[in-house]
Amino acid sequence: MSTDIKTVLQLNQKSEFSSTTIPLPSSKSESNRVLVIDALTEGTNKITNLAEARDTQTMIRLLRKNPPVYDVLDAGTTMRFLTAYATVTNQNKVMTGTPRMCERPIGILVDALRSIGAEIHYLGVEGYPPLAIHGLSAQTADKVKIRGDVSSQYISAMLMIAPILPQGLEIELEGKVGSRTYIEMTLELMAQFGINYQWKDNKISVAHQSYQATAFAVESDWSGASYWFSLLACADSGALFLEGLKENSLQGDSKIVEIMDHLGIKSTFKEGGVLLQKQPVKGLEKWDFTHCPDLAQTVAVTCAILGQNAVFTGLESLKIKETDRIYALQQELAKFNADLKEIEPEVYQVIPSVTMPSLVEIHTYDDHRMGMAFMPLLTKTNVLIEDPAVVNKSYPSFWKHCEILGIEMETIS
Repeated sequence: MSTDIKTVLQLNQKSEFSSTTIPLPSSKSESNRVLVIDALTEGTNKITNLAEARDTQTMIRLLRKNPPVYDVLDAGTTMRFLTAYATVTNQNKVMTGTPRMCERPIGILVDALRSIGAEIHYLGVEGYPPLAIHGLSAQTADKVKIRGDVSSQYISAMLMIAPILPQGLEIELEGKVGSRTYIEMTLELMAQFGINYQWKDNKISVAHQSYQATAFAVESDWSGASYWFSLLACADSGALFLEGLKENSLQGDSKIVEIMDHLGIKSTFKEGGVLLQKQPVKGLEKWDFTHCPDLAQTVAVTCAILGQNAVFTGLESLKIKETDRIYALQQELAKFNADLKEIEPEVYQVIPSVTMPSLVEIHTYDDHRMGMAFMPLLTKTNVLIEDPAVVNKSYPSFWKHCEILGIEMETIS
């Protein structure tokens, strides 16, 4: 966690918003998958609307320049996807990143790659970056078992390289499968580039085949959209039109529509995006975030503000994200007299705020989603966001879009 906080951004309280259009950024999740598929395709793809997110720009830079060391900074998908990519393309690479990135586990993916013939060595702590890849000279197995409950990114990384393997690959998912929608996204994107697959029970089979060159436009980002749902839910009045979102999205975070229907937001899909309008709060009693964990921070803050004692499950992966998001949520919710309390193992309840301070200072823990998830607090009080540039990881234009809504902000240090 960085101790060198350069700036603090003050957001002035505002609870009413006029009807406004938000030009959402492109999906980081789709972009990073399509970039790997593009790199594995024989032929020329026409890829448009790639994300402005730092994670995606890092992926683009590393694939384009192909340096001997892939320094992914703090980009988890870039680390996992490029580890598999460098292996299947038989390259010699060192994979590394920020100190926090080197604390995030990668052993499950490395074990899977080794089991099919990859030569990979750890350069530090076993099971964690940095690591040295020495390619895959010969495929030694066509079946692999991967735990489904740790990170879907390991599974997606293996799936995207599966068609390139001479023998193809069968992946058996062991135990509970988390973030299933992200696995489905990966497979559907592969299908759009000509790949056939079978998913039966807990086994996914991909035969040896070639990606076909095609044209693909990346959808807007539903994860980024979630913060505007939250803002309007917490506001007294307003309406928002979010550009570039599809009703039948590949992104699991489109579940925010269903969640926010309980929390006072009516969503109407129109040409070019989705219109958000306020409606009475129906109440959210319980939600399982297994397949949309990146929404948990947004929804926790919303419930804390709206007085909802919601129970959350499926948060297991939050502890190995950019920070321990469970701990971070608990610390920051406490600053306005709310909590995320573990009421039984892996079951958490939001304890809403009963009194709101006149000013709340939010620490962001080097985590882009902490900065954005707590922004809607400005509907109830003045907010200080430490290290506001943290949003650059996924949504560099976030604060500019806040200004579009008339939110007054000032850098105070």
